Amino acid sequence: MSRIHEALKKAAEERSAQTVNHSTSDLVDISIHEEIAGKSPANGEIQAKPRLAEKADPGQQRFEDFAKRCTQVSWKVDPGVSVYSAHSNNSVGAEKFRTLRSRLYQIASAQPLKKILITSSTPAEGKTFVAANLAQSFIRQENRRVLLIDSDLRASRLHLHIGASERPGLSDYLRGAFDEYQVTQVEKDGNLCLIPGGSEVPNPSELLHSERMRQLLDRMSLIFDWIILDSPPALAVHDASILADMCDGVLFVVRAGSTDFELASKASSEFHDKNLLGVVLNRVDKGDSYGGYYYGYGSQQDGEPKTKD
Repeated sequence: MSRIHEALKKAAEERSAQTVNHSTSDLVDISIHEEIAGKSPANGEIQAKPRLAEKADPGQQRFEDFAKRCTQVSWKVDPGVSVYSAHSNNSVGAEKFRTLRSRLYQIASAQPLKKILITSSTPAEGKTFVAANLAQSFIRQENRRVLLIDSDLRASRLHLHIGASERPGLSDYLRGAFDEYQVTQVEKDGNLCLIPGGSEVPNPSELLHSERMRQLLDRMSLIFDWIILDSPPALAVHDASILADMCDGVLFVVRAGSTDFELASKASSEFHDKNLLGVVLNRVDKGDSYGGYYYGYGSQQDGEPKTKD
């Protein structure tokens, strides 16, 4: 039985038992596809290859030039949905995101991995929460440049997690009303950028399935180390499948105690030939023994992950 299937099965069991405590940690487990990860170092953390100090970093130069032309902002991140907020005591959640980050670096060491699509089967499973906190995890490493894109043009919410303006955004760029600099917000003195959803449009699928969208991702890949796309739920519309063809991998979010197993299995099957990286099981009760267990690889496969920043 695959790790992904085990994670989906666990979500179904949680749903049947109705044991979820919604006041507990939002993220307490991760399942990474067993065919793509290798062994991890003793501390469980996979780091990017260090850059040579004596050589100029063309990526940093490109980022600085790009950021100067973007909208400079000071975001007010919602502490209720951020495990990295100064007001958050969610150390368990932060640890799990470090573990997820570690596994993504592990995969990236063996294959191209920069553009990551995050989706779910149905709404309200936590995909936006995962996208926002994964980005926060990446930028806590030195010189990591991260771009968040809200590609859920039907129900944009990523800007609410960051405390940002919704417009102009991706939809405005795709219909040609603004350029990439005008729709990109950059945190002052930071390495995190956001392209929000933008204005409501009548044809989101057509806009996302355009050459302009593909060109945007290609250009941003030259500037950023990681690009994280929050997409619509997979069963509701076809947008996530369209975007998956433009990305390097897909993370699938399921919510313990809520996600229907059959629906999740059906939705995730759409991405099996599109580099499905794994499943993030969201909102597991802290009291569940599964909450401290990681379906992964390497020296810590049989126990609780012990990754560190």
